[in-house]
Amino acid sequence: MTMEKGVPIRAITRGLSVLQAVNRGGSITMMEIARTSQVPYPTACRIVQTLLHEGMIEREPARKRYRATALVQSLASGYHDDSHLVEVARPHIEALTDKLLWPISITSRVGAHMMVRDSTHTRTSLTLNNYYPGFTLPIMECSSGKAYMAFCSDAERGHLLDGLRTIEGAAEKMATLLLSNDNLLREVRNQGYATQSRNAYTANPGKTSSIAVPLFRGEEVVGAITIIFFSVAMTMEKAVAQFVAPLSATARTISAELTGTLGR
Repeated sequence: MTMEKGVPIRAITRGLSVLQAVNRGGSITMMEIARTSQVPYPTACRIVQTLLHEGMIEREPARKRYRATALVQSLASGYHDDSHLVEVARPHIEALTDKLLWPISITSRVGAHMMVRDSTHTRTSLTLNNYYPGFTLPIMECSSGKAYMAFCSDAERGHLLDGLRTIEGAAEKMATLLLSNDNLLREVRNQGYATQSRNAYTANPGKTSSIAVPLFRGEEVVGAITIIFFSVAMTMEKAVAQFVAPLSATARTISAELTGTLGR
């Protein structure tokens, strides 16, 4: 029997989507799990029962809500994070939040998602949720992902696009469509920043918008710095006029420090 290369195992893909939904949701209902993971409700129920049996998630006492257990940490036991990016960026994003008042996040690419490495959501009241390290967003459904994809190498972008074509889901289909030509990414490269209005994949869908600028270590893009603001607070045009200059200046400072430590 031969195995077709590049074709994912659907059950595993769906199982991971459900586990990610629970992990991100903190405390989440069965209906929310199915909707967030984009897995049919009956299938999501069976996966949840499996994850309960394996001890990865648990049902809250007296409530029909589910949450991850400490056992999920075992999935990351072999992972080594780039803590240097967070170490360098932290004082700068704190200073920028103190200046602009809105929360700032640092993200990097993990597969077909952008993962929050650090953020200042707990430093300001102008936020709806605290996004802790590990929260992920579909790569082409967030400003940080667009900024990253615009400045990464052609080889990396092509490899990611090949992977996206094998994954089911609305976000992956939209990413494939957006990456089918270079128009969007060329625009991001030309202006130096990316935007996302009314982000649909946050903890409060449609409530916030964002602007992101890429971060570099030498010539290599390593992530993005993003400012997040309430969608009803201002138009994107006003936000660009107010935030892009200080956001870009902070990105240049962080990138310079990251680049200055190359080879040390």
